[in-house]
Amino acid sequence: MNLLAFPGQTPVVVAAEADPAQLTAALMQSRQTILPKRLAAPGPDAKQLGMILNAAATAPDHGQLLPWRFVLVPQAARARLAAVFGAALVERDAQATPEQIVQACEKAHRAPLLMLVVVDGECGDAGVDLPERMVSAGCAVQNILLMATALGYGSSLTSGKALKSGGLRRLFDLADGEHALCFVSVGTAQSRKPPRLRPVPADFVSSLSADGAAPRHEPSDLF
Repeated sequence: MNLLAFPGQTPVVVAAEADPAQLTAALMQSRQTILPKRLAAPGPDAKQLGMILNAAATAPDHGQLLPWRFVLVPQAARARLAAVFGAALVERDAQATPEQIVQACEKAHRAPLLMLVVVDGECGDAGVDLPERMVSAGCAVQNILLMATALGYGSSLTSGKALKSGGLRRLFDLADGEHALCFVSVGTAQSRKPPRLRPVPADFVSSLSADGAAPRHEPSDLF
């Protein structure tokens, strides 16, 4: 057995003769969410960013609609995003304290790499509905997270009510049919939590019966 460690990751034990499937499983198991406030510089360089974004391009995309896109938020634009976060909070809660507004604004300045995920619900074939487009976007995001992990970076997804605000839609110039799905943050992890217990297939897999009965959830029969 060997210890396989992606840079900055907790080592994962794999067989010395590990094949691509084992290596892929080790990579996926080593991915964990690192909150943006725990992601610091350095972030991905230009070459690494290219690898991360090219990973997104391998996501399944029915009809090749490309129903999603990513908008980078460079450091020079973080103040604009911070203002939108602060205004969105005040819009939701007129009684928000100055401290709460500052905290909302600070979220725009975390993580060296920050991207907004946008899903287009109307481009191309109308027969490809929004849920299918969201699935494609989710696959693209997961590919990004896995590539970031392989490169030794921490990453996370964040959402929040500000994604629905008019100010954010205007800032990112979203069209009527576009949806701000989430933010992706990538950077060097400053701290990590112990790996969490993952669900096993028996927790989320059932089997469709041949006799019309309800799907069976009998782990002993399945695995």
